[in-house]
Amino acid sequence: MSDTTPTVFIVDDNHSVLRSLSRVVRQAAYKPVTFSSADHFLDAIAHAPIQPACLLLDLHLPGMNGLEVQKQIAAMPAACPIVFISGNATIPATVQAIKNGAVTFLAKPFDHDDLLQAIEEALEKHRAQISELTQTGSIHERIASLTDREREVMAWVISGSLNKQIAAELGIVEKTVKVHRARVMEKMQAASVADLVRICVAAGFESAKA
Repeated sequence: MSDTTPTVFIVDDNHSVLRSLSRVVRQAAYKPVTFSSADHFLDAIAHAPIQPACLLLDLHLPGMNGLEVQKQIAAMPAACPIVFISGNATIPATVQAIKNGAVTFLAKPFDHDDLLQAIEEALEKHRAQISELTQTGSIHERIASLTDREREVMAWVISGSLNKQIAAELGIVEKTVKVHRARVMEKMQAASVADLVRICVAAGFESAKA
């Protein structure tokens, strides 16, 4: 398998389940990585590169249960989507897992087709998360390339202010505003003011307020 093969992490304290799920995952051309405890998984994923992956997680684990693992993963950037698996899950636990963002909850024994469908759904979700994270990181790099004055001008531009209004607010001439505005559009790779607004919203950059 290549480095670009999606990873399917599997956490279950039953070794026969780990072997069985690994076989199914490998046959589907994914890369299975197994753990028999939540602690070992969390230690490993803390240093793992961000790339398409998902997690098959047993609800009942020794030490730390699946819902607690879910909370810890949620705090990570581009958190790995979770498919819960369990042989005796309660309705409240199932509801809580889904409410907290799990892709789905599969009751053991489950159909392999249902499992593979859940894995693909989780991987698609993670690919979208990674894409969004990468895009946001690129936007922050663009913002960091702006001078302080260019950031000030950009904040007023996305608020809908005209050049002459921006000039008055900043105490500079309108011609200078136009120069800064052109540089902002170029550095931010924005084709229009509407495009600039969309980019800034994605990065959480706030507009100026009169």
